[in-house]
Amino acid sequence: MPLLELTNLYKCFGRFAAVAGVSLHVNAGEIVGLIGPNGSGKSTLLSTVAGAYQPNDGTINFDGQPIGGLSPDKVFDRGLARSYQDPSLFFRMSALDNALLPAREQRGEQARFAPFRGRWWTQERENTAEAAAILADLKIDDRAHAPASDLSGGQMKLLEMGRTLMGEPKMLLLDEPTAGVAPALAYTIFEEIERMRTAHGLTFLIVEHRLEILFDFVDRLYVMHMGQVIAEGKPAAIEQDAFVREVYFGE
Repeated sequence: MPLLELTNLYKCFGRFAAVAGVSLHVNAGEIVGLIGPNGSGKSTLLSTVAGAYQPNDGTINFDGQPIGGLSPDKVFDRGLARSYQDPSLFFRMSALDNALLPAREQRGEQARFAPFRGRWWTQERENTAEAAAILADLKIDDRAHAPASDLSGGQMKLLEMGRTLMGEPKMLLLDEPTAGVAPALAYTIFEEIERMRTAHGLTFLIVEHRLEILFDFVDRLYVMHMGQVIAEGKPAAIEQDAFVREVYFGE
């Protein structure tokens, strides 16, 4: 059974169908790419799956349960997290504090525990140690106490992607994780994605325009055009697909 399965999914804005009957699936443990020209509906698809938009029709099943129409926090609670093309960080907070935010069931945030330091201090120390370890894995632990605004663009991307681990996700939806990042660091980001799959058993659906990097890491690809999936397959097959080359590369 697929971990994520979309069937005939629609998301419309007025009369315009940004997502027009998309069906796709992602199996547990896969890294799947989602590519297509600008305006093809890729980011809208991710936002609809993540709960930011309500679908107009079709179904979204995650881990065997319907999630279409759930709010973003409920989708996150089910184990499905996402990142954004522009990093969504709290820029005045430190990198470490940003990494701590998604930790589940923090006692210090609950009224019945917050006044009593002894009831949450041990958990806080454990969470901090885990967040620090994540930053070390990302090789940005030397920036742990710096404001997130002081990180480079690539470091911000790594922080946003890595902090999701504190929420114990099963799957990540990544929207252009290398946008605006230098080529060398862009490859490092995908190496980190592969490491996260191996180390944490994560599954990924990734929107990305840097195909020369994406093709080195994904198991399969879906291609969108005008709100629809027009092709699916292994990177080598997609690269040779004549229709894909016409709509994507103008050949």
